[in-house]
Amino acid sequence: QVQLVESGGGSVQAGGSLRLSCVTSGTIFSLYTMGWYHQAPGKQRELVATITGDGTTNYADFVKGRFTISRDNAKNTVYLQMNGLKSEDTAVYYCNARLTLNPLHAYWGQGTQVTVSS
Repeated sequence: QVQLVESGGGSVQAGGSLRLSCVTSGTIFSLYTMGWYHQAPGKQRELVATITGDGTTNYADFVKGRFTISRDNAKNTVYLQMNGLKSEDTAVYYCNARLTLNPLHAYWGQGTQVTVSS
């Protein structure tokens, strides 16, 4: 059974930093494209960043230059380093694992809250 467990959320002032982690189990981690999504109250879940098994990254425009996604295949873990946080980054952040060769196989973590106060 595939499981994703996020950690690292919390409350921070604008301009601050947080590092999210997502540990996976039950998968061959390197075969999965890992992603971070967020969902603010009353809004749809949206993509923040993704990283393939070989390290190719993709970012939403609103986080480029501020957030960095990375992964450690030996630890089955994906990270999201968030710098220069803004109040509009406040949301629940979800980890996603998507089998690169068959995107229908996708899994979600339970989410971790990030709150940025101005």
